Amino acid sequence: MPLCMGCLNEISADEPVCKACGFDNREKQQAPFLPYGTVLKDKYVVAKNIEMNGESTRYLGYDKESGNVLSVREFLPIGLFERGEDETKLFVSEEDKADFDKALADFNSYYETVNSLTDKSAMIGISDMFSENGTAYVVEDNDDLISFTEYVDHNGGHLEWDVARPLFMPIITLLENLHKAGVGHYAVSPSNLFVTSAGKLKLGGFSTANERQRGTMLKSQLYSGCAAPEQYVPGATLDAATDIYGLTAALFYALTGNLPANAKEREKDARLLISTNTVKRLPPHVVTALANGLQMKSDQRIADFDELRAQLSVASTVQAIQDEISRTASMTPIKNENNNNKQSSVNPTLVGLIATIVALLLFAAVGLLWLPTNPLMGVFTNGSTVPMTVAPPTESWTGPVMQNYVGMKYEDVAAGFAGALKKNPDGEYSDTVEKGCIISQEPAAGEPVVDPDNMFLYVVVSKGPAMTTLPNVKDKSYTAAAEELTNLGLVALMDVEYSDTVAEGKVIDYVDRRAGDQVDSGSEVTLKVSRGAKKQTSSSTSQ
Repeated sequence: MPLCMGCLNEISADEPVCKACGFDNREKQQAPFLPYGTVLKDKYVVAKNIEMNGESTRYLGYDKESGNVLSVREFLPIGLFERGEDETKLFVSEEDKADFDKALADFNSYYETVNSLTDKSAMIGISDMFSENGTAYVVEDNDDLISFTEYVDHNGGHLEWDVARPLFMPIITLLENLHKAGVGHYAVSPSNLFVTSAGKLKLGGFSTANERQRGTMLKSQLYSGCAAPEQYVPGATLDAATDIYGLTAALFYALTGNLPANAKEREKDARLLISTNTVKRLPPHVVTALANGLQMKSDQRIADFDELRAQLSVASTVQAIQDEISRTASMTPIKNENNNNKQSSVNPTLVGLIATIVALLLFAAVGLLWLPTNPLMGVFTNGSTVPMTVAPPTESWTGPVMQNYVGMKYEDVAAGFAGALKKNPDGEYSDTVEKGCIISQEPAAGEPVVDPDNMFLYVVVSKGPAMTTLPNVKDKSYTAAAEELTNLGLVALMDVEYSDTVAEGKVIDYVDRRAGDQVDSGSEVTLKVSRGAKKQTSSSTSQ
């Protein structure tokens, strides 16, 4: 049976218009793209063109040996070749030959480097590379993917940090490995991110630096809002900071639902406008990392991927800083035995100054210097100061002390707390403290408070018991079921299959589990989601 060149389903020779996708197979693929049905390497059937940039084009493809649907990327640099209709070979003029050969060599070298990475789990896979028709081809996986923009839309227009974090961390590692190998991506954007049926994020859209910067031999493709300022400058250096800008912009989109303004526009107004409600919804250290990753000047931007990880995971260091504040503030003055007046050998003013400096560092680390209009101008520089709220204890202290909030609901404390309140974004499991209630606090209960109008409190909130009971999610939409599981502290993944009884997009059941099972909190749970009834092919209908 012939294949539809629009979707690669089987069609009848007598019915050229595909019933599955509506594609008219009597049409021809326009030059300079390969004719429909072209067979490459005696193995790969080329169907419709599905994406192109100034360096290459990508076709829907079919592997005759395995029967798998895949993608075939062809090196096709706009302006450096000619190809007539119904032709497969490229013609390159003598005038363009040097540029064409250089760009082709860069293309081959780039993809060889990308394919040599040992860990490619976070990228769309490469299964074959070869030369033919005077150009080069890269065969890529064509997994069951949805675009990242669609994924975000289906999740209410933005993602919470707890959902976005496990998606993006593998992408950071992939980019780090790329740069260690000597190449970059330079086009990280929602357009090049895809979500698998298992709920993993994958990066596509790989091209050489020739394609990702103005002023090269190729017609460049830059993604507005995600391309770093230096990509608009011919000859500027592209490095890890360039990819950090794009990655941070994509994360900004995931968390807010909007991309930053185009880098050219930000030259006039560099602010990253974001609503107050959104800022308050995000962990402060994440807000700070976004601002630092989107600095306009590359030398002021987060410089490497280890630093990016550190800034996105700074919560783990907060307790250590808080402990240092508490330790410094509670130092007992050391008596000088040789001093007849028995004066302290430690200057109390100096102790207070050190404690204040450490407190300032803490506030910078967790990003609690809220701006009234939240312009997020990189590292917060609104001139705010953070007064000390914990005094060095003395035997004669008769002022106010920190209240005991342990065991209270975080929401109740937040509603009535007069100062700056922040919770550990990761929380902790507890079999004794109810979910949503405070497990511990810093400063501790009873600590002296110097300035009641400017108190700061950092708390750890219970995530509930370490074991969670799986709810019944059958016939719920995947979005609703995933949200319910996420609220229980579980990670919801998706596996799709055809079903004649469950509507498309609804949950059939768990994979390898059932409602009522006890699972570890924080563990991954896969939902079997219906893709609707399987459409019968013409061949199966005729049998």
